[in-house]
Amino acid sequence: MERLKHVVTQIAITPDCRLSELPLLHRSLLPLLSLASSIYRFSLFLRRRLYFSGLVHQRRHDLISLSLSLSLSLFLKRYILFPVVFRLPVPVISVGNLTWGGNGKTPMVEFIARLLDEAGIGPLILTRGYSGGDEAKMLHRHLLQTSARIGVGANRIATAASMFERHGYVNSCDTLSEKLSSPYKSVSGPKDERIGVVILDDGMQHWRVLHDVEIVMLNGLMPWGNNHLLPRGPLRESPSALVRADIVVIHHADLVCVPDTQLRMIESTVHNIDATLPVFHSRMAPSHFFEVKNPHSRLSPRTVQNMVVLCVSAIGFPNAFAQAISKIGPLHVDRLDFSDHHLIQADIAVTWGKALEVLMF
Repeated sequence: MERLKHVVTQIAITPDCRLSELPLLHRSLLPLLSLASSIYRFSLFLRRRLYFSGLVHQRRHDLISLSLSLSLSLFLKRYILFPVVFRLPVPVISVGNLTWGGNGKTPMVEFIARLLDEAGIGPLILTRGYSGGDEAKMLHRHLLQTSARIGVGANRIATAASMFERHGYVNSCDTLSEKLSSPYKSVSGPKDERIGVVILDDGMQHWRVLHDVEIVMLNGLMPWGNNHLLPRGPLRESPSALVRADIVVIHHADLVCVPDTQLRMIESTVHNIDATLPVFHSRMAPSHFFEVKNPHSRLSPRTVQNMVVLCVSAIGFPNAFAQAISKIGPLHVDRLDFSDHHLIQADIAVTWGKALEVLMF
């Protein structure tokens, strides 16, 4: 299965003009993947039509109404197959993407959660918890000293209702702008532990919850992939879906080879879709390394300078990881890439050992 994932990923990041360079196995899968992409395109169109056909629940300010609406939604979904869109009792910030993996979505979720916490607003992060919830566990570890709550579950409406009932909530619409205008101002008195804002992790294609703010992350190194929808390419929706966005963030902006030209081209594509859409840039800056046996240790990034480094990853876009490590100044960088969210077992250390032996000699 890991081999098949790797093959599909290679096809998805290869432009059409270079398909002839792929091995025969890869090219033999192209007709099947193209057919699957056409089916996906039609199902996406049908789903979008159903969701945006006007059946939208109005704002509810109590858990009883939310619970009744949830029960009605389950009934409609099971017996009538018609979707219901919910408005939660607090503002919802969605952080999503157009292509799979490597867009900086999870770091942005963490950044927004910290910003809200510093402003005295308790954030609730709603995430599906893919592949054992590795990202949710990382967020929990990073945000342990903040007021952020993390709700994990495929049914995010039910998860939100459970978290609201457990921790309470406060509608912060009236004070949200005021608090965020000076987020680093110290909050006097005890912090309000109630939930004030929901952050929807990977929320762009999650239409059951009405979004108040739609933030879309783009990978600056490969914003549109090979311009094909899943599984023929990495696009979950066509770029035209940016009409739903309120903010676009181009991630890995510092790793782009010709920043002035390439970033301007991405911005031009975005503004051709919506001329008023604000576009920002972001980057990942390594702060420190830590020892595997001691996660609380902190080693300077300069530790790897003039060393041979093997980058082992199971992330959406390992190219950016390897490039970021190369910028620190190691003697040589090699890679061992696994598919996104791959569960790395202890016995895989044998593979690491072989790779390191090759690097050392």
